[in-house]
This record gives sequence, C-alpha cells and structure tokens, in this order.
Amino acid sequence: MPPVAPRSELYSFVEPFVRPRHSRAVAEMFLTFVPYFLLNAAMVFLVTRGHPAVALALTVPTAAFLVRVFIIFHDCCHGAFFRSRRANRITGYVAGILTLTPFDKWQQEHAEHHASVGDLDRRGVGDVWTFTTTEYLTASPGKRLFYRVFRNPFVMFLLGPALLFLLGNRCSGRDSSRRERTSVYVTNAGLIAIVVAGWLTIGLPSLALIYLPTALLAGAAGVWLFYVQHQFDDVYWARHDAWDPVRASLEGSSYYQLPKVLQWVTGSIGLHHVHHVQPRIPFYNLQNCHDAIEAFRAVPPMTIRSSLQTLRLRLLDEAAGRMVTLRALRTSPPLRNSQVPTANTHPPTPNEVSVSADGL
Repeated sequence: MPPVAPRSELYSFVEPFVRPRHSRAVAEMFLTFVPYFLLNAAMVFLVTRGHPAVALALTVPTAAFLVRVFIIFHDCCHGAFFRSRRANRITGYVAGILTLTPFDKWQQEHAEHHASVGDLDRRGVGDVWTFTTTEYLTASPGKRLFYRVFRNPFVMFLLGPALLFLLGNRCSGRDSSRRERTSVYVTNAGLIAIVVAGWLTIGLPSLALIYLPTALLAGAAGVWLFYVQHQFDDVYWARHDAWDPVRASLEGSSYYQLPKVLQWVTGSIGLHHVHHVQPRIPFYNLQNCHDAIEAFRAVPPMTIRSSLQTLRLRLLDEAAGRMVTLRALRTSPPLRNSQVPTANTHPPTPNEVSVSADGL
C-alpha cells in the first residue's frame, strides 16, 4: 500500500459522509424488518399447518435478514444510523432483542475493540483470541490444545456463536456498569416475553424450530464476517508503543468485496477498512465514501474465494508481520526471544468472544 494520509487529513476527507439521513434510515428499517417479520410469519403458518420441512427452507433468507437487523443494531451502537441518540437507542434495543444481544453491553465491548484493533498489547476484548507464534510455543500443552480447539472452524463458526448468543450475552461481567447490566436485563426480559408468547400460541417446539436455526445460521455468518475482517495473511498488528490507529484501520481491517446481493444483506460491512477509520459513517454511506477517497480504493480487496484461505491461519508471526498456519510453525519454528504478555495468554470467556460479530 502507498503511504497513508495523516489521521487528521483522512478524517477531514470522510467528514461529509458522517451524516445520518432520517429518510434513508427509515427506508433501510422498512426494507429489513418488514421482510424479516413476514418470513417469520410464513414459517409460523407453515409449521402450524404441518409443513416444518418447507418452513425450514425459509431459514436461509430469514437468517440473511436477521444479519441485516444486526447491521442496523451495530450502526445504532455507534450512534450512526439516526441523527437522534434516542432513536438509535430505541432501535438498537429492539434489534438487540431480535439478535439476542444487549445494546449497552455490546456497545461498550465494541468500542473497546475499535480502540485497540491491531494493538498486540491490548488484546482480549471484542476480538478473536489470537496467539503470536512465540506465545504458542511457550504455552503449556493444555493451553495449546485449548487454543487449537478454539480456532477450529467447527468451534469458531458453529459452536462458538451458539454459546455466545444463547449464553454469553445473557449475563454481564463483574466490572459492567449499571447501564450495561440494565441492557442485559431488558434484553433477557424481552426474550422471555417472546418465549412466553410462543409457548401460549404455537408451542415451544414450534418456536424453537422457527427461531433457533435462523439465529444460529445468522450468528455463524456474523462471526465469519468478523473473523475475515481482522484475520488475514498480512493483517496489521503492532506493539502499543508503535501502534498507528490509521494503519490499524486501513491495514488491520479487510476490504471484503462481496457480490452486490451479499453486500446489501451485510450492510456493506465488508468495507471494514472504511468503517474503522470512522465508525460513525452509516452503513448506507460506506460505498460512496470508499469510492470517493483514494486511500480506501488503494486497499486490495479480499474475495470470497481468497477469504476461505484464512481458515488455515492460526497464529501471528510477529517478526514476519503476518498470520501463519500451525503447519508452517512446525516446519520452521521462530526464535523464542520475545516477551510473552501474560494478560494475553488466558483462554477467553464467552463475553470476550465477539461477533461483534464487528462482528460486525
């Protein structure tokens, strides 16, 4: 990549795009929530009429719209979807109940992710658990095994999202603020109300058949998006003293170039390098911002095909400045000459495994 513009200059370039538009936000909500609820209604109709297999066929499009609901939730957490703070909070709370994610709790964790992305000395909140090669080599056999299991694609994208959204998001940490705890309680209360309503109308088995496959598929897609946004071959990482927030945004966040339909479904979140430079850009302005600024266009895109190669990457080779596979580590182990920060070598708790979704 060519040298990046100074932070202040890049911020001035993106400033015209940091303007939520009420009419556009309302239109995006209509195009997202209405199809989502209609698809759920169709699934309820099919299940109650004895056609569960046909209802399950609607899981994929319903999950796609649920991903889009999360994108709106994500923008509300950044205060970017509406101009009104109140409108962002109300919409965010509603979207959070639908996506099993408490608004204020996730907002705080995601803010920490944005403040520390690419900083090797500030890992652990809102990111994917990542060892350097030296940390892996000096870890105990049990911790290595746990790390390999955690980074296995089946665990990362199937078991992990289920644990995170169904269990991890149901509780708050010891150091959570009152607002964060309240968001957890409100979200849980909303979910209990939905479960009770389903129990009294269509029954719990039907409710589970309709919602759980959709939620788990959407969760897996969200975790995948978050993973490829910050886990790729030459991703930027640096120690805190040398950490550059602009480079962390442009080189530590991918440009995931998706087909137009998938870009629409995911709210252009694949333009993640743009989003990390200025998180207050509404998702409906990201493409125009990308096209208008040379520094964004200079970031090489990642395609769906090339993104599949990231599944093999497990560790950061700090000396080489790139992610590597476990096989590469076995064939050419690095020198064990760097300090291992003890704070970064513990297994993550469910609350530390984000989707955020930055994931989204």
